[in-house]
Amino acid sequence: MYDLTPVRLSARSRYVALDDSTVAALSPIRHIGRLAAPLVVAYGTCETPEFQRQSREFAAAIEAAGKRVQLLVGEHYNHFELPETLGNPYGLLGRAALDLMGLKAEAARWVVPH
Repeated sequence: MYDLTPVRLSARSRYVALDDSTVAALSPIRHIGRLAAPLVVAYGTCETPEFQRQSREFAAAIEAAGKRVQLLVGEHYNHFELPETLGNPYGLLGRAALDLMGLKAEAARWVVPH
């Protein structure tokens, strides 16, 4: 979540007590000026519309600030499954991470436990 305001306005506010200062401090969309590295923002098509919206808006705000961002959409992934692609150099996030480092998937080595 890149903006915690909707959480504060939702039914979750009954058990997740967020005040204005906490929302401001913990909402990444309010700290884009502090970004110094390129970012990859990703969401899955099986995520809720709110997660998808926040990802798109966060990436758009980063781009509007003149910072480097890549928005990726994981077809048929939810927010529990998408991070698993980071461990695979050919997966959506694994490939993106290698690209950020200027590496190719062929250069990545798989570590197989004994």
